[in-house]
Amino acid sequence: MPIFVTKNSAFFFLSPFMKILFTSIFCCFSIVLFAQHKGEVIVVKDPMIDSLIAKRIALYTKSSGISAASPLKPGAAIVSQMGYRVQVFYGSDRRQVFAEQARFKSTYSNLNTYITYKEPNYYLRVGDFRTRLEAQRLLNELKPMFPTLFIFREKINAPNLDYSNDNER
Repeated sequence: MPIFVTKNSAFFFLSPFMKILFTSIFCCFSIVLFAQHKGEVIVVKDPMIDSLIAKRIALYTKSSGISAASPLKPGAAIVSQMGYRVQVFYGSDRRQVFAEQARFKSTYSNLNTYITYKEPNYYLRVGDFRTRLEAQRLLNELKPMFPTLFIFREKINAPNLDYSNDNER
């Protein structure tokens, strides 16, 4: 005889029919507890998300012809590829990094600047160069103004190529 059923328990004195009846009722109620209801999913989101997705699709589906436009102009396609950037400054003070960016932009307004944060420092990197030689030229030009310069290989926003001189040959 099982351990949990003793001669003094109430369950022991019930007839076999009653035991089956109580067991089946218990099973029916437990099945109802585990039943899952089909429902509908309601997505709650900001309407700006749809407009941003539409703008991004429009940006990447526009056919950008061959032009010498900078990648920051609206409508110009941004192509990412591996290239080189020159690190001009790094430090833990955010205000100082933005001051160095302003100082750099006052002299070289045509070059793009990028500030990244990797704990605990901010990094100011400039340029989108396809070759290391182009980055080295800028590094040599910047040596008197900025003491700590490094060249890094990373994903860049590739500048559009200027094909205007190809027809002059």
